[in-house]
Amino acid sequence: MNLIKKYKVSLLFAGLLSINSALISCSSDNSTENSEPVVETTRELKINLDANLQTMESFGASDAWQCNNIGKNWPTDKKNAIADLLFSREVDNEGNPKGIGLSLWRFNLGAGSTEQGDASDITDEWRRTECFTTDGVSYDMSKQAGQVWFMKAAKQRGVDKLLAFTNSAPVYLTQNGKAHASISTFYNLKEGKMPELADFWVNAIDKLKSVHNLTIDYLSPFNEPQYEWDGSGQEGSPASNANIYSFVNTLAPKLQAKGLSSQIVVGEAGAFEPLYKTVSGKENRSNQIDYFFGVNSTKNIAGLTNVKKTISGHSYWQAWPISELISSRQAVAARANTVPGLSVWASEYSILESPGTAELPGGAGPGRDLGMQTALWVARIISTDISIGGVTSWQWWTAVSRGDYKDGLVHVDNGITKGAGDSNYCKYDGYVRDSKILWAFGNFSFFVKPGMQRVQIPNLDNAAATTDVMLTAYKDEVSKKLVIVAVNFSSSARTYNLNLAGGSLVNNALTPYVTSETMSLKKGTNVASTGFEIPARAVVTYVGTYK
Repeated sequence: MNLIKKYKVSLLFAGLLSINSALISCSSDNSTENSEPVVETTRELKINLDANLQTMESFGASDAWQCNNIGKNWPTDKKNAIADLLFSREVDNEGNPKGIGLSLWRFNLGAGSTEQGDASDITDEWRRTECFTTDGVSYDMSKQAGQVWFMKAAKQRGVDKLLAFTNSAPVYLTQNGKAHASISTFYNLKEGKMPELADFWVNAIDKLKSVHNLTIDYLSPFNEPQYEWDGSGQEGSPASNANIYSFVNTLAPKLQAKGLSSQIVVGEAGAFEPLYKTVSGKENRSNQIDYFFGVNSTKNIAGLTNVKKTISGHSYWQAWPISELISSRQAVAARANTVPGLSVWASEYSILESPGTAELPGGAGPGRDLGMQTALWVARIISTDISIGGVTSWQWWTAVSRGDYKDGLVHVDNGITKGAGDSNYCKYDGYVRDSKILWAFGNFSFFVKPGMQRVQIPNLDNAAATTDVMLTAYKDEVSKKLVIVAVNFSSSARTYNLNLAGGSLVNNALTPYVTSETMSLKKGTNVASTGFEIPARAVVTYVGTYK
């Protein structure tokens, strides 16, 4: 995540259609209060079980950076409490989920700035990372112990997939001997060292399996390559498309030779825009869909072993105004649809935009907020990325935050302040706070599981819905489960009649799970499929069975 520089983006030209043919509504720009429709009649919710859209793959979050100190130093009961909130698939005696049941966990494979200490130039020691090796020869798999603890906790609780990502090559391989860059445009790596960098990846992944019994399913070697990463905020490096192409061609055969099944995922663009267009000043780091997967591209990597046919982008910077939220997702979906079989991941987000106090408490990302207004902001982005952008995986940035910022699913503090402080702040213990973002995310992640298919809601304009009631529907063809996720951004409750095509609802009943200012993924009493009410300013998941 780039907290240093705002990635300025432009609007897509008018007329581009999404996979749902959703048009930008003139009422969905800046003000949510003034743009609400005044319709109070019962609405029809038509769902077509025979009209399949994307197959969902995962919902995830990242361990960077707080999890290493917490996983290594905190009392076991509190670590387990955090792990339960993030990963648990269990319910309590009343049927309420104990956690949000993430299906993917992102592990930050470190570059070694921790071992360098202050010489790393990274001022916040919580943003430095350990490395399993200092020379590429001997490996110390006791490093990153806190992060390894969380990976094991995730697998114990049923998390399906693990992903390893890096922000920088190990410092022993970088051109400047640091985990941040001092050059622009190209990857911070010594000349001729790509084979050794690939060996580091192969050995680290292999040893995580042999030593810790952790299978890493996905590898993401480059993070937000559009940025220069020449500051002291965190590890990072720019990378050109050519750098990425060269490394994937080096890494893939080494993974195969080692017998590792991990799949390489490329992209991790700092916004969606570089995936579908040429960005001024970032020309060699743009148009990544066409470059890596275009049917006529000479750099197409889809045929390489151990490469996943997926492009990933981050949801930052194009989330506001709403018109750009919509147009950017339409654009990425349209470009991805030119490549048969290509899936799109929204692989990172937390709040960096500054939309004003009408949208967010405090008007922007700074200032911790555990309440519903911020959760609705996030839920709208998730629903838009899925319904208009067509993404198959949605991933939050940092799962646990110790800062006074809107960047965590779970927050920790010292019981006196809302976060931040010196390097010892919450390093060994603290208080655990859940957030409404956590539970609103859980309205998706706990119920929409890998392999479920999103199905069509034919009479819904997804673009216009961004200031009203957003709806997505999913089915599990094996269990015959129907899941409907509603994000009611409006200040009025809305009443619906379900019209299900391609099947019939068993017992005519849906079970609601509500996240609101007063409820956190709370199971409600079954409702009939006719005349059920979606409460105002709430995220509700409805679960039923069809036949």
